[in-house]
Amino acid sequence: MSFSFDGIDHVQLAAPKGTEEKARHFFIDILGMAEITKPANLAARGGVWFQVGHHQLHIGIEDDFVPAKKAHPAFLVNNLNSLRERLVEHGVKVKDDTSLEGANRFYVDDPFGNRMEFLEWITK
Repeated sequence: MSFSFDGIDHVQLAAPKGTEEKARHFFIDILGMAEITKPANLAARGGVWFQVGHHQLHIGIEDDFVPAKKAHPAFLVNNLNSLRERLVEHGVKVKDDTSLEGANRFYVDDPFGNRMEFLEWITK
């Protein structure tokens, strides 16, 4: 084969029109992500982009928005319990899941109802 995959560049979640400030509050103020300036030719579409480790999370605006309830990004986290505490402090409902052997993980809904997973692999 003459090509190979290097990884994932970004994941996109959708949000309703006019909710960029709500996204900034959740992803920057609560989760601590950094905003990335969108290219000028894409900025007019609305939405907001964030840096997540070596990857990016794009929040795109969708006219007929419906939240993703099953499909979701999974974020690898160092010190997952600290993140859980921060989310709870900010009133975010955390849904624990113990079905993945070798990992601590939980789910939250973003402000728009999109499912998001946060996990930390347990070293033995």
